[in-house]
Amino acid sequence: MRHIKGAGLILGLSSLLAVCLPAVAAPDHYAEEQMRYIATYFPGRMAGSPAELMAAEYLQRHLAHMGYQSNLRTFNTRYQFHGSDGKADWRKISATSVIAAKSGATGGEILVIAHSDTFMPRSDSDLNNNLGGLTLQGVDDNASGVGVMLDLARRLGPVPLAVGVRFVALSAGEPETLGAEDYLQRMTPQEKRNTLLVINLDSLLGGEKLRVDYSPDSGDSRLQGLVKTLGTRARQSGIPLILNAGLRTSADCMTDALPFAKAGFAVLDVSSGIAENNCRERKTSRNFPHGMVRYQSPLDNLTYLDHHLTGQMDKRARDSMALLGPLLEGLTRADKPKE
Repeated sequence: MRHIKGAGLILGLSSLLAVCLPAVAAPDHYAEEQMRYIATYFPGRMAGSPAELMAAEYLQRHLAHMGYQSNLRTFNTRYQFHGSDGKADWRKISATSVIAAKSGATGGEILVIAHSDTFMPRSDSDLNNNLGGLTLQGVDDNASGVGVMLDLARRLGPVPLAVGVRFVALSAGEPETLGAEDYLQRMTPQEKRNTLLVINLDSLLGGEKLRVDYSPDSGDSRLQGLVKTLGTRARQSGIPLILNAGLRTSADCMTDALPFAKAGFAVLDVSSGIAENNCRERKTSRNFPHGMVRYQSPLDNLTYLDHHLTGQMDKRARDSMALLGPLLEGLTRADKPKE
């Protein structure tokens, strides 16, 4: 639990950061600038940590400034930590998600989610291998998804909507899907009926190609049309894109989209990776010996990625917006923009 004195210090630091918000970037660079800002000012934003709360308050203010009804949602959860002696114990945390919504003329709504927390060590082995912790900037996982989510929100903020939109920066997306499950459990029956599509944004930077996994058994025939539209737009724009029917379910890379897919929602799970249906983001190499960026403090930071994946953050932010911006605008805007 957070102590009152500590919370006061956090609020003071957050107020200071509000004064130092990044200058408004050119539209083509907005998502990238948000990725860099979140990674720089909120490293180690593990669920329940001071950095996580500071990041949540920043996102809440940012989304409110765009014109959304925005609030913080704190929830209690727990996870297992495995010691070097082989014993496991439950550790309780109080995590904070951010919810921002804008109504449309109809009752329908598109839900866009991206977890904002970084990987939390779950064992002594994680700590010994420098996985997660206070030094992890989490650029790929998942400042990248949050940055694109903010850019999508910025585009829709000032325009009239036919279909509503709800942006949720989930906490406790690491190490499991606890934040997504908490959000799903709190949805009212009416909210569930109104949710036409769930778009999850996660780890958009580290993989070789952008990737969209989708839930083909949701029963929503429109989903196939959206997937086809994404594929066509990617080919026309020269954007390398993997389309895959089905969601990855491995515990090491479990997606926040999975609880929604299991509940029967139509889901687009947007990430990056390779064609194989596993956790690897890219082919193994000297610079990426495990084929992954996520979870690793020495790799998932601005210095390392800018050096070994030079220019990829800019390109991946632009490509993500080129695909998802028109898609979301077409689904929600009352004044449909021309392609």
